[in-house]
Amino acid sequence: MVTLRGFRPDDLPALYDICLTTGASGADASALHSDPELVGHIYAAPYGALEPERVLLAEDALGVAGYIVGTLDSDGFAARQERDWWPALRQRYADASTGFTEADRERIAAIKRPGVTPAAIVANYPAHIHMNLRSRLRGQGVGTALLEAWVADARAANVRGIHLGANAANSGGIAFWQRSGFAPLQAVGGTVWMGMALAD
Repeated sequence: MVTLRGFRPDDLPALYDICLTTGASGADASALHSDPELVGHIYAAPYGALEPERVLLAEDALGVAGYIVGTLDSDGFAARQERDWWPALRQRYADASTGFTEADRERIAAIKRPGVTPAAIVANYPAHIHMNLRSRLRGQGVGTALLEAWVADARAANVRGIHLGANAANSGGIAFWQRSGFAPLQAVGGTVWMGMALAD
């Protein structure tokens, strides 16, 4: 049985671990990184730390095995990250010259200079999400349930739209998002930006 529930502070390690072990287009990225927290620093943990009310977890008998995280205000969240999240990490990773893999260094570069979502996308789809599930939860409707619950909260808050960035190589993930109501908006490098309009 899978239960959906809100975030607790002691769930932060699970966010980090799931983010890493699904971080290669849904597959385990552990072998790519010498620092297992780097992926989570970017895509999962800041939401638990800065906007925990927008984190929803899927838990089974073995523990937390999936999440959806996000924010209703992408620009505001980015400003909070600049103030409250990135500075300590930039100090921690100030010297990335030794002991890191190529994938580590790519993540460290993103911490030092975060990617920017195209402004037109944020204007029309101001909320954004990230979602990951361990393989044991896939194919059971858990992702759909997490997404529907998050979207319902966004609708209740009168958000006009939600966007996400999908890895262009993750065809399965892109297909899921399209089935779930997201439309491709723009491809930039290896990212396919997708959006779901919520305004009536």
